[in-house]
Amino acid sequence: MSEGNPSATSSVEAPSLRWFGTTWVDRGPDYWLRRVAVSVGALVAAVAGGFLMRLAVQGVIIAKTGSFIEIVLILAIAVCSCVGALRTWNVLTQGKESLSGWMADDKSISVMLIVGFVGFVGSLVAYFLRSLVEAPGEGVARTRYELAVAAAARRKAAPKAGAKAGAKARRRR
Repeated sequence: MSEGNPSATSSVEAPSLRWFGTTWVDRGPDYWLRRVAVSVGALVAAVAGGFLMRLAVQGVIIAKTGSFIEIVLILAIAVCSCVGALRTWNVLTQGKESLSGWMADDKSISVMLIVGFVGFVGSLVAYFLRSLVEAPGEGVARTRYELAVAAAARRKAAPKAGAKAGAKARRRR
């Protein structure tokens, strides 16, 4: 990829990422400031969510519903957090197209709402961890953007190559 602003050298428009806009293309000072803010925000939200879940579990324990219900609740929160983290990680690293089964099925939205509602802490932790490596979703967007820039460069170069071949053919006549 060329130095400077790649969008200035091509007609391809960079996709906008949530919280980052198109700053991920150049990785300028705004990008790094946003990366830090997103990381801190995701961590604070995950800690607050964990505290909220702890309060919910303590409320059930105080209600003395029985150890079976308490264990099922804790397992449900743990499983939903793991599934939420896994789904979020896959979406951020491989794109939404990489999802399969019920995670990708739009008809099972009620299942994803339950998993998302109960397992939001896992999703926030995955978002935080991914933001330490890159802007969440940047890898997928960068790959698509670079492929589009390369395709645009090939399309731009193809007519010139065809025009040169046509000129050589006319000279031979």
